[in-house]
Amino acid sequence: MAKVVVTGKIPAGGLARLKAEHDVTAWEKDDAISRADLLTMVAGADAIVSLLTEKIDDELLDAAGSQLKSVSNVAVGYNNIDVPACEKRGVLVTNTPGVLTEATADIAMSLILMVTRRLGEGERVIRAQEPWQWGMFYMLGMGLQGRQLGIVGMGQIGIATARRAKAFGMNIAYTRRSPLEDNVVNELDAKYMSMDELIESSDVLSLHCPYSPATHHLMSENQFARMKKTAFLINTARGPIVNEQALVDALKAGEIAGAGLDVFENEPAVNPGLLELDNAVLIPHLGSATVETRAAMADIAATNALAILAGAQAPNLVTS
Repeated sequence: MAKVVVTGKIPAGGLARLKAEHDVTAWEKDDAISRADLLTMVAGADAIVSLLTEKIDDELLDAAGSQLKSVSNVAVGYNNIDVPACEKRGVLVTNTPGVLTEATADIAMSLILMVTRRLGEGERVIRAQEPWQWGMFYMLGMGLQGRQLGIVGMGQIGIATARRAKAFGMNIAYTRRSPLEDNVVNELDAKYMSMDELIESSDVLSLHCPYSPATHHLMSENQFARMKKTAFLINTARGPIVNEQALVDALKAGEIAGAGLDVFENEPAVNPGLLELDNAVLIPHLGSATVETRAAMADIAATNALAILAGAQAPNLVTS
């Protein structure tokens, strides 16, 4: 039996599959594992099933040892893993693509509705028992019908978000590195634009691109300055794609109308400036947070790890 280390709590089904075939050491506390405990726990591991809260780098790979065969991330994104460092050691890296598309698109659409219609702000008024009265000009928001949704990174989650927005009467524009399939373009009546065009013309700009050195602070001072003053930014991708301080400054200065964020630059820390702003909707990385999605993610990660340990073709292999 191989030694499998699971770096955090995962749904029971995936964990049970691993335990049925191998010797599993799992961190089962609610709090994230400390770095010191993680380095100790991975020693001698043949496979690691990692959460996105754990950094897989040279230090950890050295602590694990040369027998390590795989790191299976329970996430689609893998910016927590130094993939080249793993490849140098012959360690295979996998992720869980596809399974969280619909759940994350639901969150993106929810954020669009919340920030454009000021729902978070309105709920805070009620919860704080502040005096209020219905009026023709009270807490007016922006309607979505006929507005342009700009999708940055028109992958599966971007497409699923666009479908939802289309149902609300929005016009779809997008940018991506490779051409979008004709059937999707026709279904959504989606218009391709350069990144600059998309930033300047969109009423809502939604980020769905992967995080990499190339997309670090993709949205910063210059980009916010070029957005419409009535426009909104949505981020359900990865926090560091947005320069958080620049976003705070843009929101305070009225350069853009609002932002809806599910992810943060230094997660779980949030820039204190965002907390002061009524035009920022902030939720704690809930993109994949449904019972069904998280169970499926754990199952796929277990499938990946078990296949590699059995000497089979690695499903969902990630390469640099």
